[in-house]
Amino acid sequence: MQKIRLGISACLLGRQVRFDGGHQLDRFITGTLGHYVEFIPVCPEMECGLGVPREAMRLVGEPSAPRLVTVRTKIDHTERLVKWAENRVRELAQEDLCGFIFKSKSPSSGMERVKVYNEPARGAPVTTGVGLFARIFMERFPLLPVEDEGRLHDPGLRENFIERIFVFQRWRELLAASPGRGGLVAFHTRHKLLILAHSAEHYRELGKLVAQAKELPAPELYERYQSRLMEALRLKATPKKNTNVLHHLMGYFKQDLSAEEKQELLEIIDNYHQGYVPLVVPVTLINHYVRKYHQPYLQEQSYLHPHPVELQLRNHV
Repeated sequence: MQKIRLGISACLLGRQVRFDGGHQLDRFITGTLGHYVEFIPVCPEMECGLGVPREAMRLVGEPSAPRLVTVRTKIDHTERLVKWAENRVRELAQEDLCGFIFKSKSPSSGMERVKVYNEPARGAPVTTGVGLFARIFMERFPLLPVEDEGRLHDPGLRENFIERIFVFQRWRELLAASPGRGGLVAFHTRHKLLILAHSAEHYRELGKLVAQAKELPAPELYERYQSRLMEALRLKATPKKNTNVLHHLMGYFKQDLSAEEKQELLEIIDNYHQGYVPLVVPVTLINHYVRKYHQPYLQEQSYLHPHPVELQLRNHV
């Protein structure tokens, strides 16, 4: 797999582009995830010509359509940044991005929970805003995985986001290979249990869609599949859903496992479901049985290998 191309707020890479000339270097993003990712940095304020350092800004007005205004001098930079952002997202459409990591709570790049002030009443701000650039980007690329660096501190959200960008990269590679319908069938077969861990409803819908592959024009087929796939993966893979998949996986070994092995695996799955051990524990044991009992179908299941083990994402969920 080639490195994943990921958009990112430039300050998170350690670039000194913030209003005060500082940065917000995130060492997990740059030092750990960075081994697998090629970053495309973006700084809306600097790139639209506001310079470094610059006066601090904030969102003002209605949360659904706020203005970007400097704190002290009250200069309105909304039109300037919006015009730049509309041009920038057209450029980013050529970058084959598989996702974006935004700077949390930024008036330009925050994807959610950004403060919006109600001036001139000067009341307490609401925290329901979206940064101007982030809003335009997400409207332009509704299927792309996006997160902010603050939310990535949550192990479950971090694992979900990184899983999605790896799936999206594999999907992009499939499309680049100009596959026939057989390529889609193979992709779906490989990702079936991963989809099931997120949404049983989407699992059934995508299965029906693939079964009807010969009845649909290829562009419509791929568009519908991609849309429903990424919708499914946005839903959280809870312990209950994962436990269902783990029991499903266990069923492949019903003729192979001894009574003691079955009991051990059931106990470990239950320990995971109860929150006593992380997901990596039952998955590691199942991978052992996949190799021991030669299960080629399961060897190809992305659920068992959704991202590099070096990221240690399932050690904490």
